[in-house]
Amino acid sequence: MLNIDLSQRLVIETSAMNWTESPVSGVSRKPLEREAKESGHTTSIVRYETGASFSEHGHPLGEEIYVLEGVFSDETGDFGPGTYIRNPPGSVHSPFSKEGCTIFVKLNQFNQKDSTQVRVDTKTFPWQQGIGSLEVMSLYSFESEHVALVKWPAGEVFQPHRHFGGEEILVLSGIFRDECGMYPKHTWIRNPHMSQHHPYVHEDTVILVKTGHLPIE
Repeated sequence: MLNIDLSQRLVIETSAMNWTESPVSGVSRKPLEREAKESGHTTSIVRYETGASFSEHGHPLGEEIYVLEGVFSDETGDFGPGTYIRNPPGSVHSPFSKEGCTIFVKLNQFNQKDSTQVRVDTKTFPWQQGIGSLEVMSLYSFESEHVALVKWPAGEVFQPHRHFGGEEILVLSGIFRDECGMYPKHTWIRNPHMSQHHPYVHEDTVILVKTGHLPIE
């Protein structure tokens, strides 16, 4: 197991991590949390070399992907940088990358009742006005779980707040900050249920945020 106590705050600067080989040739990864070596609740940064592919496999409790670089592909299409993907529980596919790609992946973390397949190209999807000067792009919601991109303009300060059901953040650009530290591009943050912070930025920053999905006990 790795970082699987979901009641604990976790901050990982993934750009400083080394890549480790996976069982599949041409695919390497940076594990962030993992219930078992090759199964169960897992969050990782995964890199496909040019032409790398997986054989057909299923997702018992779903798969969630955000494409960071390159083009990720499967039977349903080709997905460039900024694509958000959800493959529901019981889905099956054979992923590959012709030119290579880097993706953020969460496995086996869905509600069993969440059966919606999602494909969102965030490069063309509209932004909406959020609190203050923030802009928000809502990507998906199911019961208490919400996933969005949030665009922070330089100098923005958000009010202190708590996270009912927890919060996860992946910094996509800029430097995200709170009273606990500063988090550069591709830092992953997991804040547990009812944690609190006071976030702000000094420069334009974009984050991928998921809330309301972590254990509340």
